[in-house]
Amino acid sequence: MSEELNKELETEAKAEGPAETMEDYAAELEASYAALNKKQIELEEDESGDRAKWAEFNRMMEEKTVVKVKISEAVKGGVVAFVDEVRAFIPASQLSTEYVEKLEDWQGKYVETVIITADPEKKRLVLSGREVERGKKEAQRQERLAQFKAGDVVEGTVDSLKPYGAFVKLADGVDGLVHISQISTQRIKHPGVVLKEGQTVKVKILSIADGKLSLSMRALAEQQTEREEHETFNYKENATVSTGLGELLKGLKL
Repeated sequence: MSEELNKELETEAKAEGPAETMEDYAAELEASYAALNKKQIELEEDESGDRAKWAEFNRMMEEKTVVKVKISEAVKGGVVAFVDEVRAFIPASQLSTEYVEKLEDWQGKYVETVIITADPEKKRLVLSGREVERGKKEAQRQERLAQFKAGDVVEGTVDSLKPYGAFVKLADGVDGLVHISQISTQRIKHPGVVLKEGQTVKVKILSIADGKLSLSMRALAEQQTEREEHETFNYKENATVSTGLGELLKGLKL
């Protein structure tokens, strides 16, 4: 080999740096495996944390845990909020028991909700504010309902008329049915023959079952008739006794 070629090879070797040994290669390989293992551990930790988070969402859904969230934005068909940094959707129909006209008006508001769908595979979290409102209203209704008992005579307002009877409102959220057979002592073809919506009536509570009240106007009318008949009978009986005593005294010579 010529002297010039040797010099050229030496120059290239110096430019490329020192030759890589097996020890260097092993060190690089070990470093690569360490980095890969670290990344794998991080991914597994993320997946484990994610599974735990969705398991918690499912528990909250089953127990109907109330979650207060802030509406971040309005989208097509509903609004978006976040629960534990997870994006959640609230359909417009689940925002409130009242009609929602403009979704944009809800942006930035805080809403008490419950989870109604928690799907970890599809990463789908759906909330409902309506269910919370309904629960509160039902609790209030039960409190008012507890004020009434079978046998009570109360006043109410005719709320609506149906072919089978009349619904009478006794308190806010509490109403009962006066069946058509319990409206009058006489047979009628339709409640509208005797009643009209908005009319104030006095009813007797016949029974309360499963939160439903059975009412009667007929029972009160029959009780009134019985009282009048009893009073008439007592009056006649007293009059007969008085007349008989008078006649008896007339026959006596003092």
